[in-house]
Amino acid sequence: MYSPGLTDFIFMVEDSSYMFLTGPEVVKSVTREEVTMEDLGGASCHGSISGVAHYTCKSDADAIFKIKKLLTYLPQNNADALPQMKDFKYTGDCNKLLTIIPENARRPYDVRDVIGQVVDDESFFEVGEKWAKNMVVGFARLEGKVVGVIANQPKMMAGAIDINASDKGARFVRFCDAFNIPLMILVDVPGFMPGKMQEHGGIIRHGAKLLYAFAEATVPKVTFIIRKAYGGAYCVMSPKSLGGDINYASPIAEIAVMGAEGAVNIIKKKDIDASEDPAATRKAFTDEYTEKFQNPFVAAGLGYIDEVIEFPELRKKFLAAFNMLETKVEDSPKKKHGNIPL
Repeated sequence: MYSPGLTDFIFMVEDSSYMFLTGPEVVKSVTREEVTMEDLGGASCHGSISGVAHYTCKSDADAIFKIKKLLTYLPQNNADALPQMKDFKYTGDCNKLLTIIPENARRPYDVRDVIGQVVDDESFFEVGEKWAKNMVVGFARLEGKVVGVIANQPKMMAGAIDINASDKGARFVRFCDAFNIPLMILVDVPGFMPGKMQEHGGIIRHGAKLLYAFAEATVPKVTFIIRKAYGGAYCVMSPKSLGGDINYASPIAEIAVMGAEGAVNIIKKKDIDASEDPAATRKAFTDEYTEKFQNPFVAAGLGYIDEVIEFPELRKKFLAAFNMLETKVEDSPKKKHGNIPL
């Protein structure tokens, strides 16, 4: 008996494998809708729309190759040590992050380029690449040691977290925690995705899954805030208040309830409207808000950030953090189990 709900990773071969609870003929007889097997439950559908399949493969041989590669990152069981590559190579250069990451928080970039400069050469093995593209998750290695990577993707939807991204991130965090895989978290998030469809779809409930997963995870959790860390979305990306072990931030990180312009338009609306020069007044309030509340040094002074670091230091800092946390043990209160917001 096979069930996607009980399977950690699902591989599907394009144009030859299908999954559905009711086939095309049943759909047609009940709803009068005509649909092909591919459109109803093919690899492309489950890989990019439903998120049921974690990997889509071009052939059976490609599927076997990817399965074998995945297994190199996983222990035999939850009590076994993680596999380690002793002949790792690293030719990346964190100095390149200075050009990869734009200082302008509104300009996009591919977070995979950041991951590639930090982890061992060609070690990042992404999970669910075609689904919920605004959240990037996968396995990688640092000096041959396995880590789980979870990162916001500014290239898609500005990195905002929606329902699918919440589910994708939460399931990956839960998996890594189940097999004692440390978590590397890269944050660049403007908030949760707004909109009627998201709210009616239960984004509060789905977002809580990600928060719950990080809160309950007992593996080492090291977070780096690249640029934006706003509001509730920051709260679900393993901050110190949620049990994150070590939290770093870059000098250009913005940590706040929301962006300066949005905050000023709400907090200082009456003053701006009453001023003789609303644009100049808004700019003055925005600059003041940025200086007083939004920069990482204020957060560091309050204990939310352990250290503000430069981009060229990133790999070195991650290595030091994970080495320090290698023997981490966390005692939890006695209970049968928590109640994850399913």
